[in-house]
Order: sequence, then structure tokens, then C-alpha cells
Amino acid sequence: MKRRFFLAGALLGPTWLAGCASFGVNYSPVGTGDLGVVIQRAKGRLSVVNTSTREVLGEVQGLGDLSHASVVFSRDARFAYVFGRDGGLTKVNILTRAIEGRVMQAGNSIGGAISADGSLVVAQNYKPGGVKVFDAHTLELRLDLPAQYGQGELSRVVGLVDLPNRHFAYSLFDADEIWVVDCNDLSKPRITRHRQIGRQPYDALVTPNGRHYIAGLFGQDGLAMIDLWSDAPQVRHILTGYGRGSEPLPVYKMPHLRGWAVAGNRAYLPAIGRHEVLVVNTETWQEVGRIAVAGQPVFVMARPDGRQVWVNFSVPDYNKVQVIDTLSNKVVATLTPGKAVLHMEFTPRGESVWISARDDNRVAVIDTQTLATQAMLNIDAPSGIFFSSRANRVGF
Repeated sequence: MKRRFFLAGALLGPTWLAGCASFGVNYSPVGTGDLGVVIQRAKGRLSVVNTSTREVLGEVQGLGDLSHASVVFSRDARFAYVFGRDGGLTKVNILTRAIEGRVMQAGNSIGGAISADGSLVVAQNYKPGGVKVFDAHTLELRLDLPAQYGQGELSRVVGLVDLPNRHFAYSLFDADEIWVVDCNDLSKPRITRHRQIGRQPYDALVTPNGRHYIAGLFGQDGLAMIDLWSDAPQVRHILTGYGRGSEPLPVYKMPHLRGWAVAGNRAYLPAIGRHEVLVVNTETWQEVGRIAVAGQPVFVMARPDGRQVWVNFSVPDYNKVQVIDTLSNKVVATLTPGKAVLHMEFTPRGESVWISARDDNRVAVIDTQTLATQAMLNIDAPSGIFFSSRANRVGF
């Protein structure tokens, strides 16, 4: 028995060494669970980072217009799929830091999703309006779904999320609709259209259990929600009239819902045109509180354990980040990590948060318990930060 084991090891040894050699003499194996990427907004590049050692490992160039880029990861967290504003979809191997595929699939694109089984990558597009479905391995186009409404117009698509069983949901900004598409049979995709869901859905999220799809509405107070577990899913409006009786402020930057915050049975959401975070009971979907904050919230994100919620803001307050304690529902700290804070990302267990400060060309790494700065990384015009732990989360 021992001899057979020795022989197997001898046979595997050269193969392993050959694999290492392809990375170069100094290659040291690293698990992808430690890795992430930071968008270099101005130069069309990615910085590949290690979240445990808090360092930049290298860069990937040639990714096009990343002014509104987003990233999803393959199931094994080896590949990052980068969606550029110019319609580019790029498959990046974050271990070798090399591009393994790239297609120009649209004229104006703002994000995408990957199926739960990891087989399909889907892009949501402004121009031409609709979604496109690609093979995750080859980037071959498998399905084109124009977001057609009215008299043949095409709507901009927002709020695309993955759902279990090769389903996706997304919102049509111009059509006031939500579509849910079943991609199990790509030759005959099944689309369920929910019409008149509210004015101008601008972004959306799916709850961590994949049950509720919620679209924020720019054209009116409130959100549109669908219970996807229902036998006959219907749109329900929640938080209607949260701004009733007061004039909304000019909106300098649209809030984002994708990094949404759930802590226990409460959700924390940005209020459009207000200096408030709305608190919602996720069992009744009724408002249970509001928290006054320093400016108009853009991202409202919960630490993975739900103990804290971190908030960043649009101009003129976008040098600030505030921390909300979810037991007291009060702001307990205000930080100034740099100029033009665009994004935040928690490490998988939440001991640290990475914050991009675009105009200071740096990423600050903050200890979420002590609020001490753990590291400062020099990265050119950083914006979105995406860690490979997203590969195991619904809606990310």
C-alpha cells in the first residue's frame, strides 16, 4: 500500500513542478481566498491585492474604460470577470494576473452577474438596452435579450442579480419593469415581465437567501419588492412616502443598493435625496427607524457579522465615512480616510474594511474594532474594491 502511494507521488511530482514553472522561478502558491482586485478607474487597470498581507501583488492592464466598472468571480475564485463602462467584458486570471478572454459586447455597460453554477456570465447594458449571456469558460455569446418595451424602444438595464437555478432578475429603468429570466434552456429562455413596478428603477439587490428582489425607485419615494419564493410572485411597494412632506435635495450621485446591509432582521438602506439611512424590518418590510447621517448616502454596507453598518457619501461629503452601531442605531464614529471615497469592501470575516480614496490615489485598510489604520496602499485613482469571497455569495 505504501509503495503504491510513493509511486503515485512520484508520478504527480513532475506535473506539479511543471505547473509551478509556468509561473516563473519565484512563484509561490497562494490560495485565491486571500485575493481581491481594486479598479484603477483612470487607467483601465486592475490591482490584484492580498487581503491577509495587505499588499498589492501586481497589476493587469488593457481593460478599457473602467469609470463605472464592476466585478464578479468564478466559483473557484480563480477568475475575475470585469465589466467595463465601454461594454468590454474581460476574464482575468487573478493567480497569473493575465487576461484570458475579452469581448466588446456593448456600447455602454454598467455591470453584470454570474450564474449560481458558474457556467454563465451575464452583462447588463445601457446601449443597446438589454442583457447578454456568455459562456463563462469561453466568453462565447449564448443569448441576447433586448430590453424592448413600448413601440420597440430599448430600455437601459440596471439591478441585474443572479438567482438560484440559472435564473436572473433585472430592472428596466426606462420601462418601469422588472424581468426575471430562466436560463436553463438557452434555446427557449423564459421571461416573466412585471410591469408598472414604479417610476425609474435605478438599482436593485437580492436578499442573501435569494428570496426577495428589491429595486430602488428614482422617480418616486419607495422601493419595489418581489417575493421570488411565492407561487405567483407579485410586485409589492415598500417604504412608500418616506420623504412625504419635505422637499428632496438635489441628487449628486445615485445611491447603490448592491452592497446592501442586513443585520439580523433589519435592513439598512440609503434614502434618495436625504441625509438619512432607512431602517427596515425584513419580516414585515416596514420602516422601523431612520438614522441621520453626514450627507447623502451612496453605499450602506454591513460588516459580515451585522454588528456595524458603514456609510459613505456623495459630494460634498465624500471625504467622510460613518460607522453605525446596529444595537443602538446611532452613528458612533466619523472617519476621513481620504478624498473622494468611492467604495468599501469588508474582508470575509469583517475584521478589516478596505476603503478607496480616489483623489488621494490610495486605499486605506481600517481595523473595524479599533478604527485604527492598518495599511495604506498606493493605487492610482482607486474606485471599486472586490474580494474573491464574493464568489460564494448570492447577488454578488
